[in-house]
Amino acid sequence: MRSTSVFTAASFSRSPDQAAAELRQQFLHDELEFILFFCSAEYDLEQLASAMNREFGSIRLAGCTTAGEITPQGYGQGCITAIGFRAGRFAVAAAGVQKLDNVSLTDAQSMVDNLISECRKKEVAPIKGNSFALTLFDGLSIQEEMVLVSLNAALGSIPSFGGSAGDDIHLTNTHVFFDGKFHTEAAVVLLFNTGCDFEVFSTHHMLNSSEKLVVTAADPDGRCVLELNAEPAALEYARAIGLTLEDLNHEVFALNPIAVKLGDEYFVRSIQQVNDDLSLTFYCAVEKGIVMTVMEPGPIIPNLEKELAGIKEEVGEPQIIIGCDCFLRRLEIELSGIRDEVSEILRRNKVVGFNTYGEQNAGMHVNQTFTGVAIGQCPQGDGHE
Repeated sequence: MRSTSVFTAASFSRSPDQAAAELRQQFLHDELEFILFFCSAEYDLEQLASAMNREFGSIRLAGCTTAGEITPQGYGQGCITAIGFRAGRFAVAAAGVQKLDNVSLTDAQSMVDNLISECRKKEVAPIKGNSFALTLFDGLSIQEEMVLVSLNAALGSIPSFGGSAGDDIHLTNTHVFFDGKFHTEAAVVLLFNTGCDFEVFSTHHMLNSSEKLVVTAADPDGRCVLELNAEPAALEYARAIGLTLEDLNHEVFALNPIAVKLGDEYFVRSIQQVNDDLSLTFYCAVEKGIVMTVMEPGPIIPNLEKELAGIKEEVGEPQIIIGCDCFLRRLEIELSGIRDEVSEILRRNKVVGFNTYGEQNAGMHVNQTFTGVAIGQCPQGDGHE
């Protein structure tokens, strides 16, 4: 897909050198401001970093590893997909964060001020009302919530979203890319400034039940729940969904999530794994005393189509939608036998992005959502036609 302001590309080659070369061949435009990419963790990442740096030279890059890719052709696996932003239509500033456990409000404010200053120098559009932030985190860092508290306060009225890097459900090493290298225990914050219309959004299709689970013992630092309703967490969760301990796996977690209610909204806290002591490790923060509700999937395609229709009402026909789609949603889609249909919806609506280990929206770290930004058309007559 090619537009006046945004360009997309994908390579399905397993060779890092060939994949990077194929991306470069598809980005024919000479006025690229920035390239955002999402890649399978199955690549030799050191080799891929070298190849991307070689192919794109002075063009700045950022990205992360995935639990699945969303390419211009729909769902991909074991590949790399990328988005190029045209200079003059976009100003993009990037900041890497390598000490996630020590980001103060002062640190976050200084970082945001620097990002704003860098974008402002490009004179693309006024910052206020024309900027959004994208965050990419190491998906196994367990630090998203702490960083987002400070970052969201520093961003103020600038909307933000993002995703946590994956590694094809190996749960061993997830990486973000900035400053020419892949990093662990790190994050990258991107500020986009543009005259194009855009809309940051988040949606999920989960429905609440009457079954409640109270966290009666937990290790918040490790995102681990030890007890639910004063019983071993895994046993009580299995009972609540009508299964046995032996039944619990990623597929069960995808189809039987649990959520926290904040105001009138439910926010899913997805389970990562069952531990030997019958505790449960989560992808999001959990604390003693919170009340969790057992959820069940509603119709995912009608929910997705309704959200996409609403986006078009806001920004018109999008040039692109950058999507952060939880890997558990994709797992549910595949288990339900509707992968091809959903993939076609994503392709038709120009969604490019990745399957995550968690999503960020307005300063919150959430699970099992489809979160992103839709970028509409840019004003005409700026000399870049």
